[in-house]
Formats: sequence, C-alpha cells, structure tokens
Amino acid sequence: MSGPLSGYRIIELAGIGPGPYAGQLLADMGAEVILINRPGPMAQIPMISNRGKKTIVLDLRKAECVEILLELAKTADVIFEGLRPGVVEKLGVGPAACHAVNPKLVYGRMTGWGQTGPWAKVAGHDINYISITGALEAMGKAGEPPTPPLNLVGDFGGGTMFLLTGLLAALLKAEKTGKGDVIDAAMIDGVSSMMSIFYSLAGLGQWQEKREANMLDGAAPFYRCYATSDDKFMAVGCIEPQFFAEMLAKLGIDPESFGGQNNPKHWPAQHVKLEVIFASKTRNEWAEIFDGSDACVSPVLSYIEAASHPQNIARGGLNKKAQFIHPGRAPKFSSDADGFSHVIPGANDHAAEILAMVGYDQREPDEVNSEN
Repeated sequence: MSGPLSGYRIIELAGIGPGPYAGQLLADMGAEVILINRPGPMAQIPMISNRGKKTIVLDLRKAECVEILLELAKTADVIFEGLRPGVVEKLGVGPAACHAVNPKLVYGRMTGWGQTGPWAKVAGHDINYISITGALEAMGKAGEPPTPPLNLVGDFGGGTMFLLTGLLAALLKAEKTGKGDVIDAAMIDGVSSMMSIFYSLAGLGQWQEKREANMLDGAAPFYRCYATSDDKFMAVGCIEPQFFAEMLAKLGIDPESFGGQNNPKHWPAQHVKLEVIFASKTRNEWAEIFDGSDACVSPVLSYIEAASHPQNIARGGLNKKAQFIHPGRAPKFSSDADGFSHVIPGANDHAAEILAMVGYDQREPDEVNSEN
C-alpha cells in the first residue's frame, strides 16, 4: 500500500483503544504494521483499528516467541506498546533488549500515568487520567457531576496523538543520527499539554475555575447547543462578531434589542430567547436555513447520520464496508491518491509471511505457540 510512510516497518504489541488506533493511523499512512497478538479470545474481535495490518499470534511467555519478536525488531523502524511499566522487560522485549539488536529502533511506550511516578503501575482508564489534569472538572453543567467526554480526550488525544508525535519525531532523529530513542507517552502529560490554552486564558484573567462560567464551556449563549422541536440539537459557535451578526440575521433577531454579544449581564436573557427560537423548528429545518452560511451554526448528528452529511461525503470521511462505517484516512496527502486498506485481518492471518521474514519458512504458524 502506498503512502508517506511506505517502506517503514512498525511492530505493534497488541493492546486496547489508543494503542491499536496509533497502529491504524500508521498503517493508513502506508507503513507496514505488524500486529503481535496475544493468544486468547480478545485477538479474535474484528476492529477497525486493525485495518491494513499484518497479524501474527505470539505467546511472549515462550522463549521462541521472544526470539521471533527480537528477530523482527532487527529489521523494524519502530516498536510500540501500551502495557503497564515493567511488563515488556519481564517478557524480555523491553527497550534495552530491542536496542541491543537494533540501536536505531524507535521504541514507543504509552500509558495513562507514565513510566515514572507513584501511580505509574496503578490501574486506570481515560476518566481517571483526565481527572487529575483539570480537564474533567471543567466539563459539564454547573452544580452537577462532571460529564465524561467519551474517551477522546485522554486515550486518543493525550495518548495516541502524543505517542505518534513522539514516534515520528524520533524517526527523524534516528535517520539523522542512526540512534533510536524511547518515547514515554503518558496520557496525563498529553492532556496537560492540550490544556495550554486554558492555562493561558486563566493567566490573562479570562478563565474561571468553575463550570458554565466561561466562553467555551456553555456559559456564553453563542457557544452551546440548543434543542429543536424534534428533540434534536443545533450547535452554535459564533464567537467572532461578524459570525454572531450572521446568526442573528438568520434567526430574524434585532441586534439592538438582543443586547451586546460579550456582556455577561445579557447572557441569561439571550439564552432563553435562543432556546425558544431554536425550539420552534426541527433540526433539519434549521440545518437548511444555516447551510452554507458563516453563522457557525450546524446540526448535531449521530455517528450514523454523520456518514450521510454532504461535507463528509465530499471528503470521503465515512464509508460503509461490511458491518462497519470506516473513517477515512486523516490527514490527506496531495502526493497519494490511492487510499488505504479497509481489510480487517484475523488474529493470525499473516503468520506464515511474518515467520518467513525471520527465517522460519519450515515452521507451521501454530507450532510457535504450542506447548511442545
């Protein structure tokens, strides 16, 4: 498969969520991603995040399987994992073991808490990681418990994206110096980095330490969602004055009687007025009214509906393949128009091919994980 990462070999140690997604993005961009699955039922579950990868089951508790992985590491550019600190070292495939056979190798490690610190080996999930960064506390309605923002912020924003940034930066360094690196991608570090804008606003006196008291958290009537007559929603985000004026014009509101945009004293009444107006029509009626305008008002769609939106269709953003809606490759590259593979492999589909890469041509794939 073509793409800007064509020619790079990447080894992914199986995990869940943000790790597999990192592998998906690398495969989408043309890298040869070899997914090392663990024996067991989890590896049999088809996931979009495994599309375009080559797969093999290796029981790394067995010496021969460790040997196979280290042989693969000799010809790889990157290896990454998302296990608890110390697990890969116990298995014999940690950074030191891999760099001993390939000093140029980039070794990526992604965890919630990071490789160091008193909580490094403690269990956790996205909601826990974003809870200690200040991100979770800032989300939701005032006077109610914080609202979990799916697991996009910690797992995929603070985890996947910062792991990829580190891997690609280290690849550039390795190509210049011939020396690999170890990436410690902690979700708490990534989320804290993404909070930079709010630390900036707070330092300027433009952000308060409470919910629904700030421009971007639902306090402003020009940056929130409104219910429509069919119990659906429209998203309003007209921050700039010219876009705010366009929204008022589309809604038939007199600007003078409505009051100033950035005067919080007017906000309670403005909230009520906009709630009444948006509740007078269906979501699709409003979507047609605002279609193509600069009012920054858009329909709130479900993930199923999103596949049918004209802008997503034009971008090739969501495509149905078998039982899955596949997100398109992101970002797009002018140098490559061939797309990417939608094929989701089984857990051990490429075992023979991968074993042949390390000289195991005469072995049956199932033999390497056998008890004998």
